[in-house]
Amino acid sequence: MAEVSEVLMSVLSTIRVPRPGDRVHKDECALSFSSPESEGGLYVCMNSFLGFGSQYVDRHHTRSGQRAYLHMSRTRKAPKEDEENSGSGDPPKKKPTRLAIGIEGGFNVEQEQYEEEVKVVLFPDRQEVTSDDLATMPDLVRERVSLAMAGLMSADSVSHALQVQQWDGEVRAESRHAVELKQLDNGTKIPPSGWRCEVCDLQENLWMNLSDGRVFCGRRYFDGSGGNNHALLHFQQTGHPLAVKLGTITPDGADVYSYDEDDMVLDPKLPEHLSHFGIDMMTMEKTERTMTELEIAVNQRVGEWEVIQESGATLRPLSGPGLTGMKNLGNSCYLNSVMQVLFTVPDFQSKYVSNIDKIFDEAPSDPTQDFKTQVAKLGYGLLSGEYSKPAPDPGEGSESSSEPRGDQVGIAARMFKALIGRGHPEFSTNRQQDAQEFLLHFINMVERNCRSGVNPSEAFRFLVEERIVCQQSQKAKYTQRVDYILQLPVPMDQATNTEELQEAERRREEADSSGAPPPAPVRACIPFTACMAALSEPETLTDFWSSAAQAKTTATKTTRFASFPDHMVIQVKKFTFGQDWVPKKLDVSIDVPDTLDLTALRGTGQQPGEELLPEVAPPPLMTPDVEVKAPVLDDSTVSQLCEMGFPLEACRKAVYYTGNTGIDAAMNWVMGHMDDPDFSAPMVLPGTSSAPGTTPTESVSEEHLATIVSMGFSRDQATRALRATSNVLERAVDWIFSHLDDLESMEVSEGGRSAAESEGSREPPPGPKVRDGPGKYELFAFISHMGTSTMCGHYVCHIKKDQQWVIFNDQKVCASEKPPKDLGYLYFYRRVTE
Repeated sequence: MAEVSEVLMSVLSTIRVPRPGDRVHKDECALSFSSPESEGGLYVCMNSFLGFGSQYVDRHHTRSGQRAYLHMSRTRKAPKEDEENSGSGDPPKKKPTRLAIGIEGGFNVEQEQYEEEVKVVLFPDRQEVTSDDLATMPDLVRERVSLAMAGLMSADSVSHALQVQQWDGEVRAESRHAVELKQLDNGTKIPPSGWRCEVCDLQENLWMNLSDGRVFCGRRYFDGSGGNNHALLHFQQTGHPLAVKLGTITPDGADVYSYDEDDMVLDPKLPEHLSHFGIDMMTMEKTERTMTELEIAVNQRVGEWEVIQESGATLRPLSGPGLTGMKNLGNSCYLNSVMQVLFTVPDFQSKYVSNIDKIFDEAPSDPTQDFKTQVAKLGYGLLSGEYSKPAPDPGEGSESSSEPRGDQVGIAARMFKALIGRGHPEFSTNRQQDAQEFLLHFINMVERNCRSGVNPSEAFRFLVEERIVCQQSQKAKYTQRVDYILQLPVPMDQATNTEELQEAERRREEADSSGAPPPAPVRACIPFTACMAALSEPETLTDFWSSAAQAKTTATKTTRFASFPDHMVIQVKKFTFGQDWVPKKLDVSIDVPDTLDLTALRGTGQQPGEELLPEVAPPPLMTPDVEVKAPVLDDSTVSQLCEMGFPLEACRKAVYYTGNTGIDAAMNWVMGHMDDPDFSAPMVLPGTSSAPGTTPTESVSEEHLATIVSMGFSRDQATRALRATSNVLERAVDWIFSHLDDLESMEVSEGGRSAAESEGSREPPPGPKVRDGPGKYELFAFISHMGTSTMCGHYVCHIKKDQQWVIFNDQKVCASEKPPKDLGYLYFYRRVTE
């Protein structure tokens, strides 16, 4: 022990006590999904506070020289059985009574009981030091190490800080209408029972308007249940904002809804407002389920396996390499589904998983913040099979598993989700998101982090050819743009079961008028061929500026493929807006084929004898004056183009010559002028002798310049970044790190000035690289959405593995018997090679 004490004394200066703001990773390994519950436990560096599993701690010790680690291991305790299951007399688990997480009455955050063992381990010999051992060591060693151990154990881990540990869905704001609410003296008195809707005689889900005392039914739910919207219609007609749900009134309060604020609210004067219509809160009893109870019932059902079972079949659980489930971290099913599919694509496998040792060897000192490392970690976790194991039984002798059939231990991608979502207004939250938007967000991050070397997102990248024909001159214009997803329209007027839909609508209207329960909804059946026909139809442009006519006129635009990617992603445009601008989801069934031939949609370019529209800029967007002034360019469009890797001056020209008409038009200009000899030369306007970017009038902040230069960049590089981002420091720093290849090629002189902006100083960089080949594909995966909006509901994915369809529903991985290919949202095809 004396030898161990000496070792501890020698490394004492490297042992730190966590301070506020330190990131402590004591729940998850930085390079794998090992945790204190895993075999071998977790080793937390007592200097950097990074956690490492037993297979990676030696690597960190060798690279960092750090010797002292806090080893944490946890063993699950066997929980007490519920009374209803065992008859042991222990109280059963309480059902939630509040729409909340982690507080009394709310949903239980799964707090499993563990026996925990903690000790210090000294590398490379793995000498172990327990708390009891410390008691025999010198005071300095004992106090310093004990303090560090206690600090690490009490510190909140990063994953804990990111997780929603406590949430109360019943916290309601006070309505702005409550205090000054005007109540009509119309003599209305509400009886204590026997209520009916004044319009349809419905006797449940009734709301009394607090302004006039009139009683109407509530909203109709997405499944046809609920009311008939008469309370809402009354608000729209009268503007009376507040209503109370009859049957929820008790001495403790009631459900109050503000139609104007579109939310459940608090009414501090509710007793007074109810008394106005003869209702005494102190004598009322609850007879209806509150909105909270209704939401709780929904939340309890959402996680049930039966909700997404196929035709009620008992699905066979699967496990092994490539069959690993992912834990839902709180509405993270969109992320889980997308990443499961992406790591079925060979490009992502070879980029991140095949090279994982090289990636880990080259990882920075804090791998938790490195994009490539965390993506590789996730990919290996999904494909290796190490975490594809059935969820453990709750304890010895238990007859039933605590998890539904099909659940796995799986992986919890907390570190990955935090890194991918950092700084994003939506993906950094625990709200539900659109899987298509997340896919594009992730592809954009891959693009930014693969500016040199192999880029796996090229598997999805393709060129779109747009042919615009001026109807006045009959001259054409060809442009190309980059895309990653084919958006497929849904022509509802092409439904094959129109008569059935009309009959269902007729029955629904009859039910509305009679107050009868609504009939079962009927799903529209849309042929896939009709969707493809709608995609290829020419589009009429009514406000097209024709360079031939030098005026605005009508044109037709036809869209075709200029290249076919290795993998084609198709998004069915199910989500739209109604005439009242309320988002809605089209309930449709589309006979999506297993094989797809897009050959007929390949673009052919300029036709023989076809005249092109002259390349003349639209009227300049500049202030008319005696002296020609620099145009006002859309900086956000310029910045977007720069982030795609194009030269700054080319991006400025693109925005100028397309008249600030948006990113698509500017991108088309770029693709059509990449071969111009002056593509990347400074933009020179008519009547000026130099580019606007080089005039003294376009100044940058000296303070911002100094900040960026202090980071190791030249003054010219800093100037370029600030000009590309409208002089915003935060955006400039982000821009400069995403354009390192361009900046490193700038020739810097001793004085810190660069010649890169001089005309012809270097070759223009190549544009986006695309692959091309036959347009024949086969379906290998699809992502489905359940719910009324992309902002709510649930996502699952089906992936074809070894000719067997597999359903991935978060932690549940099972063989699919009847994959619902007609109800998908995102479809993934791969090229069929002859």
